[in-house]
Amino acid sequence: MSERLTAVRRALADAPADRVVECLAEVVAKEYAAGDLDLLLVDYRLAALLPLFAGPPVTRPGDPAWRSFDHQAEVTAGQVAYLPVTTRGERLGVLRRSPAPSSEVERAELAEIATLLAHELQAAGAGTDRYTVAARTRRLTLAAEMQWELLPGRCRVGREFSLAGQLEPAYAVRGDGFDWSEYEGRVFLTVLNGMGEGVSAALLTSLAVHALRNARRAGLCLADQAALADQAIFAQHRGEAHVEALLLELDPLSGELTMVDTGSPRLMVLRAGEVLDHPLGAQFPLGMFETSDYVTRTLRLSPGDRLIVVSDGISDAAGHTGRYGDAALHRFVRRTAALAPLQAVRSLLGDLRAFVSGDLEDDAVAVCLDWTGPRH
Repeated sequence: MSERLTAVRRALADAPADRVVECLAEVVAKEYAAGDLDLLLVDYRLAALLPLFAGPPVTRPGDPAWRSFDHQAEVTAGQVAYLPVTTRGERLGVLRRSPAPSSEVERAELAEIATLLAHELQAAGAGTDRYTVAARTRRLTLAAEMQWELLPGRCRVGREFSLAGQLEPAYAVRGDGFDWSEYEGRVFLTVLNGMGEGVSAALLTSLAVHALRNARRAGLCLADQAALADQAIFAQHRGEAHVEALLLELDPLSGELTMVDTGSPRLMVLRAGEVLDHPLGAQFPLGMFETSDYVTRTLRLSPGDRLIVVSDGISDAAGHTGRYGDAALHRFVRRTAALAPLQAVRSLLGDLRAFVSGDLEDDAVAVCLDWTGPRH
């Protein structure tokens, strides 16, 4: 590591949680003679890149900042360089620097600095609200605050897979959510829809997520994870409230997918340009009865397969011409084949907002998981 990068790493490690970017700007100005440095954070709706220091939001598709964010690569426009601020696939935003790097060495080091910043922002986030607030274009509802805080992240990239999810309406989501984890060579993914409205729905989904995490971390199999969550929700609500969920467990080396379906989230497989609805055989929602036995199903994926999981808030969304429906959903899923998972869910929900001419009345969740196959 060069002396300049060592100085940057030291400055980031020593920075107060709420002044990480300022400290970075100071050390980069000293070590690289940079005149201006700013962080553009992606907002909750994936519709704007918001400067941390000053300036208007970047919302125009095709803007250099958005091209850097979407393609996860450096983009230079005149004397300004944009670099993705990403860690383990989690896209936080874009670093804007002027003047642009003058050499290949400096360009490579600045790209590494953007990654170091992403790691530091995630670590600092536990100790300050600054970056969380800066990524908002308006206030979240209390239920939405609870749902976003519950998420492990919005994106994840591993050696054999990549995934992303998004909630809508982003600033007022209620009972829809998702959870994921890598553990002991497996990828666990859950998509949930808690019944009800507002905070009651968010509380219900939160209970389900924590019960499923507790069971997973105890080493229980997928069916027993569902059973434990079912019992926890019933014990709290005595059958008067329930959660519909789809539990998935992927072996990233073999492509074997194990599933437990307890309600409305639907699973589609995009394979070789064709969208296949995968029937799941829904079982009782979590919390409906005191004891429910759950069984698993399996699906063998092929390298290059894409899984799309959506809640009923998407296909049932109503516009001026009727429901969004399965035909439009399948058509748009096919159109996203060449996009990365986060771009795919962002595009799908953007098309849905255009269809309903604004925010959704019901909340919705979309999750995309790509399996690339084992890499030798």
